[in-house]
Amino acid sequence: MRLLFIVDHLDRLTLAGDTSYALMLEAAARGDEVWTCQIEDLGLESSTAITWARPTEVRDAATPREAFTLGERKRFDLGAFHAVLMRKDPPLDVSYLHATWILDHARGQTVLVNDPHGLRELNEHLAVLRFPELTPPTICTRSTERLSQFLQEQGGAIIVKPVDGFGGLGIFLVRQGDPNASSIFETSTGAGSRWTLAQRYLPAAVEGDKRILIVDGEPVGAVLRVPAESEARGNLHVGGRAVKTTLDDADRRILNKLTPTLRSYGQVLVGIDVIGGMLTEINITSPTGVRHISRLDGVNAAAPILEAIARLARQLGK
Repeated sequence: MRLLFIVDHLDRLTLAGDTSYALMLEAAARGDEVWTCQIEDLGLESSTAITWARPTEVRDAATPREAFTLGERKRFDLGAFHAVLMRKDPPLDVSYLHATWILDHARGQTVLVNDPHGLRELNEHLAVLRFPELTPPTICTRSTERLSQFLQEQGGAIIVKPVDGFGGLGIFLVRQGDPNASSIFETSTGAGSRWTLAQRYLPAAVEGDKRILIVDGEPVGAVLRVPAESEARGNLHVGGRAVKTTLDDADRRILNKLTPTLRSYGQVLVGIDVIGGMLTEINITSPTGVRHISRLDGVNAAAPILEAIARLARQLGK
C-alpha cells in the first residue's frame, strides 16, 4: 500500500510510546510506501484534496533524527493513497477543523483513518455522554457554582478537565474542603468563558485506567496506565506506569455498545479509556497504546491495524 501519515513534525514525536511511529515501522516492514506530511501541506485544487508529502524511510531507533529519512516533497491527490491516517495531535483548533473539511473531499477515494466527519462530531470528552449508562455521572458547564454543587452531589470528589484537552493536560482531582477548589473551577472555566467537563471521581483510578485500542470495531489489546504516587493522572507521559492487563466482561459490554456508533461515524482506529468498568473517554484523533501493548503482551499490535486498513482499502477497490 501507499500510506500517508498526517502527523506533527517528526522531530516532536516521542518514539518510545508513539503509535504513529509504530504503524510506520510496521508499514515499512510490510513493504508499504510510507509518506508523511503536516496539516499545512494539505490543500484543495477545485474539488480535489491534495497534499505535498515526503517519502519517509523509517527505522527502529531511539531518536527522530535516527529514525526518519525524508525524501523530496511531491504533490499527490489524496485519492492516490490507499489510506490517509490523520494522526495530528489535538487541540482541535481552527486549523485542524479546516483540515477536516479538506479531508472530506477525499471520502470514498481513500481509506480515511479516521473519517473527518467523526473527528468533528465526536469530541473526545463529550462523546461519552452519548452513553450515560456506561459512564460515571458527568456534566459539562461554564458555571463555577454548578461545579461546586456537583462536587457536593458526587460525594466530595470529582475530576475536572477541559473539553478540548488531551494527554492529561489541565485535569484536576478536586475534593470537598480543598482550599484551592474555587480557584481550580475559575481557572478551568476561564471565569465562566469556556466549557469544562466534570465527572465523579472513581476510586478505582488509583489502580489505573485501562486504554483499550480498537480497530474497525475489534479490540487490538489493552494497557493499564497506573498513576505515579501522589498523582491523579495515569497518562504515561506524566509519569504513569504501563502495566499488562486483559479485557473483562465490563470492557466487552462497553465495546458492544460503542461499536455501532464508531462505525457509523467511520472511526477505524479508536482508543477508549475505562476506569473501574466505566467509560471515561473516547479517543479518536491520535489514539496511542500500540507500542505498550506490543511490549507487554509480546505481540505485534500494529499488524492487525495495518491488516484492517488493507482490508478496507480492498473494499474501496484500491
